[in-house]
Amino acid sequence: MPQIALENIVKDYPVGSATIAAVRNATTSVERGQFVSIVGHSGSGKTTLLSLIGGMVRPTAGRVLFNGQDVYAWDSDRLSEYRCEKVGFMFQSASLLPVLTARENLLLPAAFHSKPAAGHERRAEDLLRAVGLGDKLHAYPSQLSGGQQRRVAIARAFMNEPELILADEPTGDLDEETESEMMQFFLRMNAERGTTFLMVTHNSDLAGRARQRFRMDRGELTVLQ
Repeated sequence: MPQIALENIVKDYPVGSATIAAVRNATTSVERGQFVSIVGHSGSGKTTLLSLIGGMVRPTAGRVLFNGQDVYAWDSDRLSEYRCEKVGFMFQSASLLPVLTARENLLLPAAFHSKPAAGHERRAEDLLRAVGLGDKLHAYPSQLSGGQQRRVAIARAFMNEPELILADEPTGDLDEETESEMMQFFLRMNAERGTTFLMVTHNSDLAGRARQRFRMDRGELTVLQ
């Protein structure tokens, strides 16, 4: 059974009297532990596709299956649990809470876990060290550079030990050296923990390192060989 299966997914948005098709009949599957890249021009539907998989945007038609279960057939509590515990999100912006330190920004997702695990303070610190911010545990976002804020957001996505990471241009505002370091971090988490990755990127070098590659073009999803 694939971890993720899309069955004829359609997502339409009304714009005035017209309808914009953000995703058109997307059908594919992703096995557990896979590392997937999704490329395509701006506005091609990549972010919408991640939002559909992540339980954030309900499809107009079709089904999103996670471990064989229709995500959008769940009630609101089950869907919230899926987003919080099964999926780690990396958005295009870091979206850190300015009143919380780097460490506290990581601890926040753990507070919403249905079964808070012991040692989450240690896990937050270990993750920040893993992305090169061991000396910034108690720094506020305003005290961090844009690249450092991005790394906090990357670490935060792993806080609840998700089965699936949905990353939307996760290295877009990093310099080349740090981008390479973060890609190595992603690959290590994928290999060692079996975390499934779906990564939207404009960087052809990063996309080429994925084991499975997709392209979005005007809402249509195709597999690249």
